[in-house]
Amino acid sequence: MDDRSHLKIGTCVQITAVDGIVNVNSLFTLAVFIGLAWNPFDSSNSLITDPRCNPTARMTEDLVTFHVFSFSSFLFSSLIALGTKQAIRIAMSREVHKIVLLAHVNKTFLRLSMLVSAVGSLCGCGFLMLALVNMIQIKLGTLSCGSPQTIFAVVPLVIFVPLGLLIYVTSVVYAFVS
Repeated sequence: MDDRSHLKIGTCVQITAVDGIVNVNSLFTLAVFIGLAWNPFDSSNSLITDPRCNPTARMTEDLVTFHVFSFSSFLFSSLIALGTKQAIRIAMSREVHKIVLLAHVNKTFLRLSMLVSAVGSLCGCGFLMLALVNMIQIKLGTLSCGSPQTIFAVVPLVIFVPLGLLIYVTSVVYAFVS
């Protein structure tokens, strides 16, 4: 495989990876935006019957705070990814060889921007998980109350999200070093 075909394959893979980041972040950003529109103080929006299980004001404040942090993290990540994609496309438009498109992009810039975008997505997912834990406590009762519904809703969330993030971080680190 010559150097030109390696550049072409690498560029296509990188554009596909950046597109994936932007698409996933767009979905999460929409979900967070819809979550921000929900009123956590609406008492008719709760399934809690035991007054000891009522959420504190701090939980509702944390819910909104974590939603905002998540929204800004996903937006930051998407903007970095779109900027990276635009840099690749600009580099590609300068060098058209027959039918094959090649792009000479600074590898350090590309790796660093993809890493920063991945960190933004990682933070967004973490904050979204924290917001969801607070939403569950507002809807079903606090964790300290020991409500089985709350525990059954939170436990898979705090197991599967970090597991998925671990797999994501592993793939990002692999892409970063190779």
